[in-house]
Amino acid sequence: MWGEDVARTYDEDSAWMSTPEVLGPTLDVLADLAGSDRALEFAVGTGRVALPLAARGIPVSGVELSVPMLDRLRAKDGADALDLVEGDMARTRVDGEFTLVYLVYNTITNLLEQDEQVACFVNAARHLVPGGFFLIEVFVPDLQRLPPGETARPFHLSADHLGFDSYDLVNSRLTSHHYRPGRGTVVESHHRYAWPAEYDLMARIAGLEPHARWAGWDRSEFTADSRSHVSVWRRPT
Repeated sequence: MWGEDVARTYDEDSAWMSTPEVLGPTLDVLADLAGSDRALEFAVGTGRVALPLAARGIPVSGVELSVPMLDRLRAKDGADALDLVEGDMARTRVDGEFTLVYLVYNTITNLLEQDEQVACFVNAARHLVPGGFFLIEVFVPDLQRLPPGETARPFHLSADHLGFDSYDLVNSRLTSHHYRPGRGTVVESHHRYAWPAEYDLMARIAGLEPHARWAGWDRSEFTADSRSHVSVWRRPT
């Protein structure tokens, strides 16, 4: 789905994620984990996180499969400070080693097979220095809020955007449906969801050990009621 039509309006449609209230805590966590060393963003997109993180003095590289998204990023001020590579986050190797590899905003779920998600963890681990960190931000499946027999839930309702998730419970898949009345457009994105324990097992397969899990970028406690999590694993020294 990450073609020119989506890339053209991506920054506008996700502007709320670039507000200081949302982006500030994100950058604080990533900067604390990276220190002054190199960081690598899988699925860097249009640079919402990579550009301001680099502006903090952290050397940032990025991998992105979508050429239109990369084109948008490369046209922005500050993009020349980033080392950008076109490729698949489950397989593409970037030169050098990193103290931090990270994936934000549910991007791990864009890999639609379990093997692909495991491969992403393995690819992250092979980029890390000993003691380095792999971080993902991802939703917790909303299944406990599904009434019996139903498979869809709204996640955003406003005058200019209607969003619904429909679940395939057999295959651990969901489809996000986005309708924008003013444009008359419908966009669907497909995802494979997993529970935190499954991500822990993927990390273990990749040779990583648990470091932290929070309910959000404010580092609040993760509980049974949390709707998302920011999880960090560490490559042993």
